[in-house]
Amino acid sequence: MTGLATLRTVTAWTGGIDDIDLSAAAFWRRPMGEREAAFALLRADRPVAHFGDPTFTSTAFTFPPGRGYWALTRHADVAHVSRHPEVFLSGPGAVSQLDLPPEMVEYFSGMISTDNPRHARLRRIVSAAFSPRQVRAIERSIQDRAARLVARARDGGSGDFVADIAAPLPLEVITDMMGVPASEHPTIARCSDVIIAAGDPAVVPEGLDPVVALLEAGATLRALMEDLGPYRRRHPVDDITSSLVNATIESERLSDQELASFFILLVIAGNETTRSALAHALVALSEYPEQRQRLLDDAGGLMGTATDEIVRWASPVIWMRRTLAVPATLSGVELSAGDKVLLIYQSANRDEAAFDRPDVFDVGRRPNDHFGFGAPGPHFCLGAHLARREIAVTLETLLARSPQVHATAEPVRVVSNFVNGIARLPYAWD
Repeated sequence: MTGLATLRTVTAWTGGIDDIDLSAAAFWRRPMGEREAAFALLRADRPVAHFGDPTFTSTAFTFPPGRGYWALTRHADVAHVSRHPEVFLSGPGAVSQLDLPPEMVEYFSGMISTDNPRHARLRRIVSAAFSPRQVRAIERSIQDRAARLVARARDGGSGDFVADIAAPLPLEVITDMMGVPASEHPTIARCSDVIIAAGDPAVVPEGLDPVVALLEAGATLRALMEDLGPYRRRHPVDDITSSLVNATIESERLSDQELASFFILLVIAGNETTRSALAHALVALSEYPEQRQRLLDDAGGLMGTATDEIVRWASPVIWMRRTLAVPATLSGVELSAGDKVLLIYQSANRDEAAFDRPDVFDVGRRPNDHFGFGAPGPHFCLGAHLARREIAVTLETLLARSPQVHATAEPVRVVSNFVNGIARLPYAWD
């Protein structure tokens, strides 16, 4: 593929370190190379940097002034915070930059916004469904879906890799695992986009209140669980929804709100991150033909490392928040109880202290201690095994059917400071 700027080429940051503002919407609209350069500057000179809370305008809700947050850009600091959940909590204020109004926490808190021991109890309810053994059991289903989507796209697809393959495959897999009928796929896809990227005018048009759009999307997904949940309680089958509605914690069933939050978390997390990684995979393999050739020459030996390199390269989730329970010190900076910290996974995955030549895409990279699924700790991505297999199976299917499948134009990016998503990606087969 020719004529495209390299996705991760680090260019010079055009201002000084004081000109970097991770709370400004304009920062997240900059070219990827400039963002990477800004992160490199922060890692070197201000690895624990304070920023004011972003401005979020809503006609329906008022966000009280906050204390801002500390952005952690070094791999070592992100790892330390993730391994000490007793100090760096997930529960207070949810895992967003802003402390959400109670009406929003009601929908979007979920398992990722709880701490132990409750977090461990919630996680155990569904952990078996995402184990390596269970993922192996559904591998044939993943292969069949990938083959069907690739065949359909070759026979007359839209020319958009996201719409043809990257979006439908993980959506179909996770909804099937949860027992959601195919007729609801468009609704789940639309609501998922709103929840992940409400600030993108292509998702929530100008003039609409993004907070209201978020709540409406959450309410729509909750309604799906309110219909499906009681039915699965009476007629359980071997799916995740049946496990949820019939589970108990300390002799109590999950509340309707806990069920809804679980449902929202699983359908979004099981959909959006793999979708982003698959789109980034095609861009990377198109921009680096020598790495594509290595993978074609030794798919059996390299597909595992290639999958992890794609996830590192894509960093589908840009950051996650924690809140300090007690004072702590990170990279020489003293933090107070109640302070918010953002774990900038995208920056940690380019840390020169943790990776050899981090700005090089290398399908054989070893070691690869990336944080594309979050950092080690109790909140490490529950669906990491599933995502790896979805990515690997899709790439195997694509390259077997058309070794030269490639992107033909720059990706259209999702406007978001939370997900490194690709909204559209023109591509061709030969």
